[in-house]
Amino acid sequence: MTTLFTNARLINPAEGTDASSWLMVADGKIAGFGTETPPAAEETIDCGGRCLAPGIVDIGVKVCEPGERHKESYKSAGLAAAAGGVTTMVTRPDTFPAIDTPEVLEFVERRANEAAPVNVLPMAALTKGREGREMTEIGFLMDAGAVAFTDCDHVVRDTKVLSRALTYARSCGALVMAHPQEPVLSKGAAATASKFAALRGLPSVSPMAERMGLDRDIAMVEMTGVRYHADQITTARALPALERAKNNGLDVTAGTSIHHLTLNELDVADYRTFFKIKPPLRAEDDRLALIAAVKTGVIDVISSMHTPQDEESKRLPFEEAASGAVALETLLPAAMRLYHNGDLTLPELFRALALNPARRLGLESGQIAEGAPADLVLFDPDAPFVLDRFKLRSKSKNTPFDGARMQGKVQATYVAGEAVYRRD
Repeated sequence: MTTLFTNARLINPAEGTDASSWLMVADGKIAGFGTETPPAAEETIDCGGRCLAPGIVDIGVKVCEPGERHKESYKSAGLAAAAGGVTTMVTRPDTFPAIDTPEVLEFVERRANEAAPVNVLPMAALTKGREGREMTEIGFLMDAGAVAFTDCDHVVRDTKVLSRALTYARSCGALVMAHPQEPVLSKGAAATASKFAALRGLPSVSPMAERMGLDRDIAMVEMTGVRYHADQITTARALPALERAKNNGLDVTAGTSIHHLTLNELDVADYRTFFKIKPPLRAEDDRLALIAAVKTGVIDVISSMHTPQDEESKRLPFEEAASGAVALETLLPAAMRLYHNGDLTLPELFRALALNPARRLGLESGQIAEGAPADLVLFDPDAPFVLDRFKLRSKSKNTPFDGARMQGKVQATYVAGEAVYRRD
């Protein structure tokens, strides 16, 4: 089956281009693209001048199977991802039980392949039970399909345990994803330390806790030579250390969440718990510094950090409420805020949303290139709408963008050339 996309505004993050073009798909792969007369195809799709870009590769998605299926299942997360232009979900191991054995990982892969219409790549825990005491069987977990190793927001406090795990991961060529925070300082924090947090009476953490955690991690990377990815850099204080590590030739990359790029600490003014995330929202100066870091490439990846929480865990006083927000469907329209504000171009956005995460994981997707998988998203960056959280496909509805005016609607999502979502 060959499919020709015509009249498309083709977003090519590798080339940094945004131009009118056609694109041919054959046997699930990109067969060609250009501006000259297109070849004949069995099916032709007129994009109507809308944007056609690589499907989003979202690192750090929480799917609550096993253990909390009432919050999110692979079916509901997969449907939400497809509706949001996410063609590959890289899932976290912070489930109950944690994904720390080949048997649990194989269960997750089987469930994902049965239920989700998009690609699902699981990460596994770095230490057993994510308790920071004993490393997991990294080699066996890689053989079972783990693409990276992380204890998520459970920072490994014992540096000897961490050094052994990183050394073993280095010997296996494994990628380790860490949460850069000083765990004692950040424990129990609901906001970033500032006059605003003090006036609201919220327990807070200094931005230096992130810098301290990152400094320790970088030292461990220098000692062990492991492949390292920081899941979320959220403060300006951490950026110089990150840039130095890269300039020194360490195998280090970093991501940030779409919420830290589009919201700031003032958004929690009325104690709305849907704005409580981890790390907490930062100052406006931090947000602007993060955008600049994405533009220059110091921060490599933008992700949703999709974290479903049910109503019972969010309808509590701000300090007691669970952290996290769903974002698979809101990732792209929230990113369009950065485009419409003139902060980032579409190729720069998709470099961080698709190309860089795919490259970090060694995937062929995330790019517009001949022979690459035809994982694509067709979207209108200008289409306005008001977000209604009850229309989200995720089981949990904890989004900070409820009722917000947004722009950017996904028209269709394709995985290996097959449509997995089409807007009605």
